[in-house]
Parts: sequence; C-alpha cells; structure tokens
Amino acid sequence: MSPSFARIVRFAVVMLAACSAVQARWLPTHDVKVRVEHTEMGGPRVAVEYELKDPNISSESPAYVFLRYSRDFGDNWQLVPIDALQGNGFDIVERPGRKEVFWWGTDQTVATDPEQIEVRVRAIAMARVPAGRFVMKALPGGGRDESRKAGPDTNLPLYYMAKYETTVAMYADYLNEIGGEGAGWNQRMARADRCGIVQESNHTYHVAPGRENYPVTYVSWYDAMGFLQWCGLRLPTEAQWEKAVRGGLYLDGDQTKAQPNSKPERHYPWGDEAPDQGGTYCCNFDGEDDGFERLAPVGSFRKFASPYGICDLAGNVAEWTLDWYSTSYHVGLDGFRTVRGGSWMAVPEGCDAVTGATQLPLQESSIMGFRGIRSPAIAP
Repeated sequence: MSPSFARIVRFAVVMLAACSAVQARWLPTHDVKVRVEHTEMGGPRVAVEYELKDPNISSESPAYVFLRYSRDFGDNWQLVPIDALQGNGFDIVERPGRKEVFWWGTDQTVATDPEQIEVRVRAIAMARVPAGRFVMKALPGGGRDESRKAGPDTNLPLYYMAKYETTVAMYADYLNEIGGEGAGWNQRMARADRCGIVQESNHTYHVAPGRENYPVTYVSWYDAMGFLQWCGLRLPTEAQWEKAVRGGLYLDGDQTKAQPNSKPERHYPWGDEAPDQGGTYCCNFDGEDDGFERLAPVGSFRKFASPYGICDLAGNVAEWTLDWYSTSYHVGLDGFRTVRGGSWMAVPEGCDAVTGATQLPLQESSIMGFRGIRSPAIAP
C-alpha cells in the first residue's frame, strides 16, 4: 500500500468514527479498512472490509449497506453502483459480523488512480416485507379518481422498508456530503423544537443538541427524493406503505403461507385499538397526553410497531409517498403527491392505515418526513 493511499484510508476511517456518535440511526460500522488489489485478469479492484456488530440484524430485520466514494480528497462524493460490487457486505445484509466488499473496474469507472479513492460505508436498519397479497383500503384519489377504473395491484413483490423515519442526524450527514450552497436545506430546519439542522456560514451543517434521533422535517418531496437517491433507495408507493402497516394476508408471504395475518384489515399498525384506548398511548399524535408535546424521537413507540417491526407508521410525521394524487380533475393542473400516516398534529383517528393527505411536492412542513425502501426487483 502506498503512503498516500494509507493516509487516505486513515482519513476515511477517522471521519466515520467521529460521526458515528451523532448519526445514531446509521447502524454503526466499525474497523473499516480499504485496500487496492491488482488482479491478473480483471484489473484493479478496491476491497472494503468492515465490522457490522448490531446483534439485531437478521433475515427479517436486515441492514441496507451502501458505499460512497470520493476521488478528490473528500470534496465530492458519489454512490458506488450496486452492479459494480461483489461480496457479503453491501445492499441487503442479513447477518452481523465481519464483511468484505469488492468494487471492480475502478480504473475504468472512476477515471483516476484507484489508490486515490476514499470510501465511506453506511448502514440503515430495514424490515423485510415478503411478496404476496394484502388488503388495501385506501383508494386512488380518495375514491374520486375517475381516470383509473381498476384499483392498485395488491399482490406486491418483495421489498424492504426502513424501520425508522429518516432522522435529523442522517439528513445532516447527507447535507454535509453533498455540499453546495443550501440545496436540500431551508431556514425553518434550524428550529430546534421542530427539526434542528443549523447551517454555518461555510455551508456546513450541525445538529442542535439532543435532536439527532428526531425525524427530519421541513423536507419537500424533492428533498426526500434527493436524500434517497444519495443512498440508493426510493420512496414507497401508497400500496407499499399500506402493506407495511397492515401486513400481507400471510406475514411470511404467499410462497410459504405459514403465518396467517390475524388482522389483515387492521386500522393501525398494532391492531384495531384506538391510539389512546384505555389510557395506553400507541403513537405520537396531537396534544401532550402521549408524552410528547411535538415530535418524538424515532422508535419511541416501537412496542406498537407494524407486523414487520416497522416503527412510527402511525403519527409522529406524515410520510411522503412516491405516488401522484391523480384524478380526472387534477390531470394537467398540478403535481400533488400523496402523504400518509398522520402526524404529531393529527387527531388519533387520523393516524390510521387509510387516512391520507395531498401536498404539492414543493411543500415543506413541520409535520412531514419520509423513509425509504429497497426493492430488489426494481432499480431505485
């Protein structure tokens, strides 16, 4: 290993270690090592090793691992294409432990000396949603869509959804890496009681103390798409979002059908009980009775997660979906997108599996956030 490359590798590892305490909703990766290997037939490849220690990682609750690289000493970063990687430590990772990733063709794809490449490894907690049918109650356009005669397909292929809403710390990390002069950020994000991302004069960003694990807010649909493209994910469709709430007809999927869903038409992720029934508070909604005046840290109500273990699908922040709000009245007039899940300002009944809202994609609100999905059958 050349001295210059060794210096770059040390820089990459130190930077990630310094950030890990703040980015608590990235699953921690430890002991990251990067080396260049010169193969006889395939040209040079970059090998990345790291340790993924979270004991909760499994086939049902895997990690989504993505790599980003810089070839100019950290000034600019790009996503390493999934198709260029081999090994047991990228995309959907189902077991903790020591991982190794091989990035092939770097001399052809990055147009620079592969020994000058700096790599960062990040991991997101996901939940597996098996392929199969589910009961969808929400209707396109709120039932007023005259342009679509048939309802959405309720037989969905396998996908993985982030277990938690995207956090303030994760989004700040994204802003610091993409650089620029404020793209993806707006002044209201600096409000420590509703978001907590502060922009410095040199266009770097820091998180207000204690706000790291709160869901990011004041993000437009375009902001959410930018973050998810940065890490190789995308927004869920309305159908994917609703299946994540209710579960399929079989929780293990239609291929095996070993675990029937006892409540396939449930109103809420935990069942049919109201969010405040009997003085038990199952999600973050309007008022202080649930323990939070405004937003709650992600996962605060994980006891009441969906059948797949996905947290905060009810309340906290309403979540952007991929779908247009398309009716015959709206065609050609605007670009409304659909938002689902209720929020910290919604009445309890508004946090159910069906109720949704529509927003222009430019809208930035203190009640809206997002999470991503990874669908192996569909490129993000």
